[in-house]
Amino acid sequence: MIGKLDQAMQFNEAALRLRSQRQEILSSNIANADTPNYKARDIDFSRALQGAMSRGAAAPALATTAGTHLPARGASATGGLDAALMYRKPLQPSIDGNTVEMDTERNQFADNAIRYEASLTFLSGQIKGLLAAIQG
Repeated sequence: MIGKLDQAMQFNEAALRLRSQRQEILSSNIANADTPNYKARDIDFSRALQGAMSRGAAAPALATTAGTHLPARGASATGGLDAALMYRKPLQPSIDGNTVEMDTERNQFADNAIRYEASLTFLSGQIKGLLAAIQG
């Protein structure tokens, strides 16, 4: 039963996790808008989501060095997105080498925030539907 619930929620879990990580990346770009030589970064959300779904939305297990260690999931600070991070090409390069364009970053940040909220709303509806089915 739990496995079926996990499967039902797997897509939403992966999408919310990636949206949250993308929000952090975009906020980092905005925070470094005045930092010389800072290169704006972003992810291709659809490709990252496909990658997360193909590997089961789970990070590989960490190796243990002793039999008494508990198994844990491995994750980097960006949740394994290091390979998916790309540099954004600026439309108007600045003299100091910074590639952050505030209009683009604000637009992407707002768009991602709206999509995150929409995903939460959809997930909430899905959970309510499952609860209604369970309660009969």
